[in-house]
Order: sequence, then C-alpha cells, then structure tokens
Amino acid sequence: MRASRLISLVLLLQSRETMTATELARELEVSERTVYRDVLALSAAGVPVYADRGRAGGYRLLGGYRTRLTGLSRDEAEALFLAGLPGPAGDMGLADAVAAAELKVLAALPPSLRDAPARTGQRFHLDVPGWFRESAPPPRLAELARAVWRDRMVELRYRRGDREVTRTVAPYGLVLKNGVWYLVGRVGEAWRTYRVDRVVTVEDGAAGFDRDERFDLGAYWREQGGAFLRELLRERVTVRLGPTGLRLLRYAVDAPFVYSEAVAAAGRPDGQGRLVLRLPVESVDVAYAQLLALGPEAEVLAPPELRARLAEAARRAAALYAEPPEDAEPPENTGQR
Repeated sequence: MRASRLISLVLLLQSRETMTATELARELEVSERTVYRDVLALSAAGVPVYADRGRAGGYRLLGGYRTRLTGLSRDEAEALFLAGLPGPAGDMGLADAVAAAELKVLAALPPSLRDAPARTGQRFHLDVPGWFRESAPPPRLAELARAVWRDRMVELRYRRGDREVTRTVAPYGLVLKNGVWYLVGRVGEAWRTYRVDRVVTVEDGAAGFDRDERFDLGAYWREQGGAFLRELLRERVTVRLGPTGLRLLRYAVDAPFVYSEAVAAAGRPDGQGRLVLRLPVESVDVAYAQLLALGPEAEVLAPPELRARLAEAARRAAALYAEPPEDAEPPENTGQR
C-alpha cells in the first residue's frame, strides 16, 4: 500500500511540478504528517525530492527527473491500455498519437507486464455507435477536436431545422453520447451544445480564448444532458395509439423520458385500449418521419398540418398497394409439382 502511494506521489510531482503538502495530502487521501514521512522515505531512497520554502513553495523534483513505470500492477497496466481502445480517438484524428503513446508506455513497462495490450485487446472491444447508426465520424469532428485542444475560437455554420445559422464559439470540449458527437462551447457568456453532425463548416478564428479552469465538462454534461434534449423538443404533437402503437412508439422517439412521461400523463385508455398522448418533438418534420414508421398503429390528432401530411402519405401508400405490381417477377420455382 505504501509503495503504491510513494509512486503516486512521484508521478504527481512529475505531472504538476510543484505541490504543497496540503495538496499532496488531499490527492493521496492521507494526512500531511504522512506526506512528510513519505517525502523523507523517497529522499532516503535516492529520489531527488526538494522542498521550496515560502508562500509559493512546495515539494518538487529536481529538474529532468523521471521515473519508469515499474510500480504498476498488472490490473493497472491492463486498465491503462483499456483506456486507449481504438474508436473515438481515431474519429478525432488522434489514432497516431494514441499509438505512439501506447508504444512509449509499453517501452517503460517491465518485461512481466508487456503482454498487457495483447491481453486487453483479446478481452475487450469498444463499439460506440448504436446498431442503426452510420459508423463514420461526422465530417467536421477532427477540425473541432484540433480547436478544442488548441483553445482556438471557431466560427460554425450550423444546421438548425430547415435553415443554417452562424455562431462564433469558444470550443471547450467534445462529448460522445450513444454514437453521437456533441460540441460544448461558450458563446459570449452563455454555454451552448451543438450536434457535430449538423456542423456544416468550421473556420478557425485568429484568436485563442482563455479557458475557465473551473469548467468541468463531465459535470456540465450530467447537469445539462437532459435539459439539452428537452430544449430541442420544443414542438408538441397529439397522437392516439393502440397497444401495438404504444409498444412501437418507445423505439421511435428521441429519448426514453419522452415515452415514459407522455404515457404517465395520458390517463386511462378508452374502451378500445387506446391512449391519447402529447409528445414533445424536435420539429414537425422529425415527428412526420418518426410517426410514419408506426403506420396505421398511430393516428395524429394535432397539429393539423402533420395530420394532413400523414393522411396524404397513407393515400399514396394505399394507391401503391391497390393493384398487384405490373412488373412483378414470377414466384421462384422450387422444383415441386
């Protein structure tokens, strides 16, 4: 336990250059007295840990000192390579960088742990996109990833419904959710989230931006994820569904809460087992595509324009199937008489 903590202390000083005893104690979850003892033990073992006194002082390593990764356990080494599974990093144009980093880590491992990447690759594979989504990354993802890494302002041309808008954005981070990439950025003083597959063009700005180091991308996404979806679903449609339509609806809507909340608010079914639901949707166009997939299992009651579009689609479908197709191929001969 102590050996692992001593290695963690050295790695912390390597990555952050100077840390106070209070900061080290907080990171290592020990007392400051334990930090003092650990520093003495490292010094006695020949690790060049020095204390700078004064208000801006703290512990630091003698310049240029680096430790090899000889303190990793097998579980830690394999977990390290698990973090580098191919996929999202390659989508962002970082496949070569990840491969190079893995080679350097592999070279630093002791011989007994150099099978870690092979063992990891044989046991785990990360397949991020959903079953029914294209696996190709959005065209502008790599450009946005470069801007995120470099803290460079960008000007986005972005599809919003049936029009395009332009925004100047400070790109703070990228999030991959259920196979869909999102850009989180600041526009003026407001935080905004954009679907990357709707970004038409990206122009790098001439200036960088000062990143707010207090911003926590993970915390922001957890807090704003649901709110972001609800903000997208601004339109409402009223639809009547029977038991089969209700079962199919959960696969057609944008988010699970749309289905569950609409059903909970619907009340009791009528004598034929049908429910009338008010569904939040992104737009009438999106609702048309979603509800068309339900066919005769759903009846749109409002808005009138959506009902009219689906009625026209039903008439066209009925006309297509009114007569047998003229160019139908004869049934395949199975050889039976």
